[in-house]
Amino acid sequence: MPAPELKALVLTTLLMSATPVPSIEIDLAHGSALERETKARLEQVIVSHDLSKYTFTRRVVIEERAMNHSFPVLTLNTRFADSSDGLLSSYVHEQLHWYLRERRAQQQEAIAQLRRMYPDAPVGLPEGAETAYSTYGHLVACYLEMQADRRLIGAERTAAVIRNKGHYTWIYETILRDEPRIAAVVAGHRLEIR
Repeated sequence: MPAPELKALVLTTLLMSATPVPSIEIDLAHGSALERETKARLEQVIVSHDLSKYTFTRRVVIEERAMNHSFPVLTLNTRFADSSDGLLSSYVHEQLHWYLRERRAQQQEAIAQLRRMYPDAPVGLPEGAETAYSTYGHLVACYLEMQADRRLIGAERTAAVIRNKGHYTWIYETILRDEPRIAAVVAGHRLEIR
């Protein structure tokens, strides 16, 4: 969608939205066309969904060649410039790392339990995360992401987003295969978002 049409859609959605919109500052790392397009799509995503439950930091940077990351500033790349659902899921995922950081002790206990449950979890992309600790931590973060996505866009669209990820493949497959077990760990350590 051309930028002027996307801006008009964002404005229309904002005016029609009765949902409280969290105030998010979105900066561009380089100001490229793709970064601007991603920013416009993210603004549209933010006004189209009630993200108040999933907003833990209010500053976002769009950086074309970056890997998505949460700290020190939530940073999104431009991979999902043309996919609202994919961008929403990535945004929520990175926000959830801020949520989990505030619950470090509970997260560490959950990770210890997950290490016992899955002693041979892979490390490294595309199956796992960059370290063993991060792979186990992502079992929690990605589980919470999937729950949020289902609430926001429904189960069918969430399944399509997960299939399109291309990274953390073992993590997402494990969550889908063992969802009740992962849910019990998350609940047992009081990490759910209600």
